[in-house]
Amino acid sequence: MSRAASSLTSDVAVLGGGAAGLSLAHRLAEVSPSLSLTLVEAPDGPLRPPERTWCHWHHDGDDDGLGEAVVASWSRLRVHGADGRAVTVDPAPLSYRMIRSPAFERLVHARLADSPRARVLRATAQEVRDTAGGAEVRCATPDGGTLSLHARHVFDSRPPRVLPPARTHLLQHFRGWFVRTGAARFDPAVADLMDFRVPQPRHGLAFGYVLPLAADRALVEYTEFSRAPLATEAYEAALDRYCRDVLGLGTVTVEAAEQGVIPMTDGRFARRAGRSVFRIGTAGGATRPATGYTFAAVQRQSRAVAAALRAGRAEVPPPHGRRSLAMDAVLLRALDTGRVDGPAFFTDLFRRVPAERLLRFLDGGTSLWEEFGVGLRTPVGPMLRTTLELPFLPRRPPSAPSTGGSHR
Repeated sequence: MSRAASSLTSDVAVLGGGAAGLSLAHRLAEVSPSLSLTLVEAPDGPLRPPERTWCHWHHDGDDDGLGEAVVASWSRLRVHGADGRAVTVDPAPLSYRMIRSPAFERLVHARLADSPRARVLRATAQEVRDTAGGAEVRCATPDGGTLSLHARHVFDSRPPRVLPPARTHLLQHFRGWFVRTGAARFDPAVADLMDFRVPQPRHGLAFGYVLPLAADRALVEYTEFSRAPLATEAYEAALDRYCRDVLGLGTVTVEAAEQGVIPMTDGRFARRAGRSVFRIGTAGGATRPATGYTFAAVQRQSRAVAAALRAGRAEVPPPHGRRSLAMDAVLLRALDTGRVDGPAFFTDLFRRVPAERLLRFLDGGTSLWEEFGVGLRTPVGPMLRTTLELPFLPRRPPSAPSTGGSHR
């Protein structure tokens, strides 16, 4: 016997309990408490994503309301070149922060519980369509029933099923181990952002990534920028070699693991899916094409959406400026064609550009003059050649569907 369908109404519906969905719900409850809000999260089961790690740059003088969810931060960053030489930088007043999804979810759920007009709905959003005066979200409930959620505005953070056509399609794919060592092996004050002392693939680039949590604990990742992800066994073998042969950790205990895929593409992500339906997060173009960083852009996007709704408007502004996207398109193409040596490119930037300026550049927060200065410290010839050819390259659909994953 089928269960009877039920219905709910809300001013705003946010679909998805990942970084983008939680961030927008958090900001809406903070600055627009007069709006009724429903956060739709997948129920426990195969559709609910595993625990994830999000990292971002943070200005130490800013209170962004996320402090309770921060599990670690680093005041110094290190990059190891393929030649083995390391450069350690102090990006003050910026620091690098780690947020784990369970802590962030607890923070946001507590905020929503304190708001009389907010709720968390555990259901699977299946269909979203425009209706008179708003949109309808058709949901499947954990007990096998159906539910119709009507909202004036719907913000959908679910990963896109297919990426948009683009001139370059790369993926940032990775697997990480949360390891414990038998002795003190890590400096908790220094994060290894890129370690190119790993075998490089024939196409793209690879690096290690080490975020110490204590002298004997760290998140250690193996990451590639390339066209296709690896099998889990290949990531495991690469991590084992990196921990043993490069880091010299000795015997390690792997306490947990995480794996993800992030699109790196110059495709144009539509931020609107209907009159009253908007796309946010990676689905709305928040992922920085040339780095895969997403979390900081999601925070900017969430604050802007919440401010617009408070002012009576529904809009999702571009998460990245046109200059940033244009520069990223050039770099992606240069990496994809092999004109630029990826490990040398990123290592030289950290060696030659002041750290705070470089990190603002990677986050899209630099002036035109600062960007010109950074550009002079890149391989000018290959970059200019790539810039000249881009307008003549067709945008093509990707060869495989999009895959969701953790976001940096």
